[in-house]
Amino acid sequence: MPRRTKIIATIGPASESPEQMRAMVDAGMDVARIGLAHGTLEEALGRMRRVRQVSKEANRRVGVLVDLPGPKVRTASFGSEGVELLPNTELQIEVGNSLSNATLIQVDYEHLLNDIAVGDHVALGDGQVLLEIRDIDSTQATARVLNGDVIHGRPGFRIPSDRLSISTPTPEDMRCLAAFVEEGVDMVAISFVRNGDEIRRVQLDPHPDGPLIIAKIETQAAIANLDDIIEASSGIMVARGDLGTECLIEETPHLQKRIIRECIAGGLPVITATQMLDSMVQASTPTRAEASDVANAVFDGTSAVMLSAETAIGAHPAHTVATMARIAQRADEEFDYVRWAENIRAIRMTDADAPSSVTDAMTSSGAAAANELNLAAIICISASGFTVRSMARFRPKTGILGFSVCERTVQQLTLSWGVTPILASNLGSYESRVAEALSLAKDAGHLVPGDLVAVLAGMTEATDVLRLVRVS
Repeated sequence: MPRRTKIIATIGPASESPEQMRAMVDAGMDVARIGLAHGTLEEALGRMRRVRQVSKEANRRVGVLVDLPGPKVRTASFGSEGVELLPNTELQIEVGNSLSNATLIQVDYEHLLNDIAVGDHVALGDGQVLLEIRDIDSTQATARVLNGDVIHGRPGFRIPSDRLSISTPTPEDMRCLAAFVEEGVDMVAISFVRNGDEIRRVQLDPHPDGPLIIAKIETQAAIANLDDIIEASSGIMVARGDLGTECLIEETPHLQKRIIRECIAGGLPVITATQMLDSMVQASTPTRAEASDVANAVFDGTSAVMLSAETAIGAHPAHTVATMARIAQRADEEFDYVRWAENIRAIRMTDADAPSSVTDAMTSSGAAAANELNLAAIICISASGFTVRSMARFRPKTGILGFSVCERTVQQLTLSWGVTPILASNLGSYESRVAEALSLAKDAGHLVPGDLVAVLAGMTEATDVLRLVRVS
C-alpha cells in the first residue's frame, strides 16, 4: 500500500541547499515548512523559491507551508553552543535582547513584568526547561529552575495566553504574509490562535485564490474556542509543544485525539507537530517511543505528521524524512479504515437539511464502495478541492486521485491525506472531464485498463455525482 499520511519537513540551515531539498523530496517530503521565527524574510523567500525549483526538477509536487512567528515571546540568544540551566538554581529575568546565560535571561518583550505573576510556571522552548516565578520587582523577576536542560538560540518564553498583551496576527506577521502571498505560497500557519476572529483578521482571499489558512492549536483558549476556529480556518495544526506547556501533560494526548477527530469530521486537514522524532536531531535512529508516537498520530487519523528541528538543524534531514515515511506507511497498513469511516458518518450524517448533506452522502458512499469493492482508485474532480478534501476525511483504503484545473488547488492538495494531486486542463462537459481524468491517470501509471474506479464530481455547488467506471 502506498503511504497515505503526508509528511511535512521544516527547511532550515541543515536542509536549505538544493541537494538536501532534493534528497528530502526523494525520501518522501510532501510539504516543505518554512518557519519565520528565525532568520530574515529574504532568506525565507529564498528557501521557498528553491523548494519550487527542486520540486519542478524532481517532477513531484511539493506544497509550501509558511509558519508565521505570531506574538511568540522569545529570549535573547543563549548562543549556538547552548547554556545548561540546572535544576533548583535561581536566575534573574529582565526585559532585553542582548544576552542570556545561566544566571540572567533577557526576554524581548516590553510588557514582560506586567504579564507574568508570582507562582507562574514558565516554559522555555517546547518545554525542555520549566521555571517558577518567585519574585517580581520594577526591573527584574527572580525564578527557580524546576526542570533543567541545555538551551540553544532564542527559545520561546511561554507567558500564559490569557495574560499575553499582544494578539495574533501581529503587524510583522502581516508584512511577512503579504510577501509570501505575492510569491504564491500554498498554505500559511497562524501562530498562537485563541479564537476564530484572529483567523478572520488575516483577511486573505478564500482558497484556492488565497493560501489555506492553518490555525495552530497551542493554547487553552484555542481548545475552548475550537468550533469557532474550525469554522474560520481551512486547516489545523496540533502544536503539541506549546499546547503541552499550557495544559496538563496527561491531557495532551487526549486533546490531540479530540482535535484531530473534530477537524477531520469537518473536512479540514490536520497536522500533528512537535518532537515527533526529536532524538534524530543528532541520532541516526529514533527511540521506540518516538516511532510509536508517529504511528499513534496516524491511528488518530491525522492528515500529516511534521518534522521541525529534526530536518531544520538535524544531522540527517533526508534520512529522518525516510524514517518517518516508513513508520507512517506501516501504520497506514494497520489503520482501521472501516471503523474510522463509521465514526465520521456518525458525527457528520445527522442533519439532512444541512448545506453539506449531499456532499456528505456522496463522499460517504464513495468511501463505502471503495472499501467493499476493492476499487483501484477514487477519482475526485474539483476546482476548489472541496470534493477531494470531503472524500479524504472518510479515510478510504483506496487511494484518491484529486484532479483540478486550478494550479493553486493542486498545490494545496499536497497536504490532504491519501491524495495524489493532478493538474487537469479540461473545462468542458462532465463527460469530457471524466475522460481526461481517466486518461491522465493511465498515463501517470495510476490505472490500467480493466480497473474499476469511483468518480466523484459536482454538477452543481455540491458533490452530487458518484459513478463506478471500468477503465478502458
